[in-house]
Amino acid sequence: MKALQFIDNQLKLSEVSKPVSENEAIIRVTKSGICNTDLEIIRGYAGFSGTIGHEFVGIVEESNDKNWLGKRVVGEINAGCGICELCQSGDSRHCPNRTVLGIHGRDGAHAEFVTLPNVNLLEVPENVTDEQAVFTEPLAAAYGILEQVSVSPETRIAIIGDGKLGILCAQAMALASKNTFLIGKHKDKMSVAEGKGVEGILLEDVPKLNRDFEVVVEASGSESGFATALDLLKPRGKLVLKSTFQGKTNLEMWRVVVDEITIVGSRCGRFAAALELLRDNKVDVESFISEEFSLEKGIEAIEKAQQKGAMKILLKP
Repeated sequence: MKALQFIDNQLKLSEVSKPVSENEAIIRVTKSGICNTDLEIIRGYAGFSGTIGHEFVGIVEESNDKNWLGKRVVGEINAGCGICELCQSGDSRHCPNRTVLGIHGRDGAHAEFVTLPNVNLLEVPENVTDEQAVFTEPLAAAYGILEQVSVSPETRIAIIGDGKLGILCAQAMALASKNTFLIGKHKDKMSVAEGKGVEGILLEDVPKLNRDFEVVVEASGSESGFATALDLLKPRGKLVLKSTFQGKTNLEMWRVVVDEITIVGSRCGRFAAALELLRDNKVDVESFISEEFSLEKGIEAIEKAQQKGAMKILLKP
């Protein structure tokens, strides 16, 4: 089968053996989505080597649980050991021995086939298209903020960054708060979230804002985004960090200490909640799609995803 791989610091389209597994489901990928984490892996993030990609939807072709055969599924990306306390509780996201699809110790989904444990699979509702289902993982990550931060309808929330993740975070937060603001550089991008109860604010207008936000989500992945977040947070506010990227960022820690800011790292959310949002049409994801490429043109697709202004690029094996 064909697979888009990053090996020996080189991105290439490889011909590899179709996966074989007695213990895991084998899924034929119908679509996968290029994520910023994929681009960061190519820059050296996580030291990963193998098939990249963790956003996908597909059809189960083989499984030792016959109930999964033929089902259209997405898959939780963290595969736990199954025996530790976290796995036994049903949450493998921080299992110390986990593998992570296309990120750590496990080949990913930019391929014709991918494998995952049956316990990681979730069936996609009939009314959710493949194009929508591809967004399950990033939407789960955005909505997962609400697992870690208490938000009421009155909570003032600002999301910094009008990329894919920032817009998803803004839409997700707007489901809990009627005071959700998205800060970015592109009015056209922010319009996607504005249709879902979010107020868009251009970065140049940030100095006009009061420092009265209880929660700020940093989703730009830029050093300036951290500074802007601290400019907006009220004392004892919460700074939620969503971006994963290769490299170091300076943060004025004295400001964190003086204002008693709580920093929250936020990574993965639960897929079931994200699928419900997609099923109920609570968020707009299809407006993010810039272009679709065949898997054979995967390297060209990555190059396109790296271009300024690109939104979601899909791959189809």
